[in-house]
Amino acid sequence: MRAPTVRVVNLGTIMRTVIAMIFAALGAGAMMFLYSGAVADAVVASYRFDSADQAGDLHMAAYMAANIAGLVAGWIVGWGIGGFFIRGR
Repeated sequence: MRAPTVRVVNLGTIMRTVIAMIFAALGAGAMMFLYSGAVADAVVASYRFDSADQAGDLHMAAYMAANIAGLVAGWIVGWGIGGFFIRGR
C-alpha cells in the first residue's frame, strides 16, 4: 500500500487569492455605491416600455450587470497585485 502524499501549499498563492477576493469586494462595493445606479438609469432611459415591470426588470438587470463588472474588474486588479507574493518571480 502506498503512503499518502502531503500537498505543500504555497502561501504566496493563498495570499494572492485573498488579495484578489478583497479587491473584488472593494470593486463591487465601489461600483455599487458610485456607478451602478447611474448606469442602470441610463440604460432604462434609452428604451420605451409598455409596463413599469419591464422597466424595473431592465433596471435591475443593468444594475446587477454593472456590479458584476465591478467585481470582475476588482478581481483582475487584485490578482495582478497579488502576483507579487508568488515566490520565484
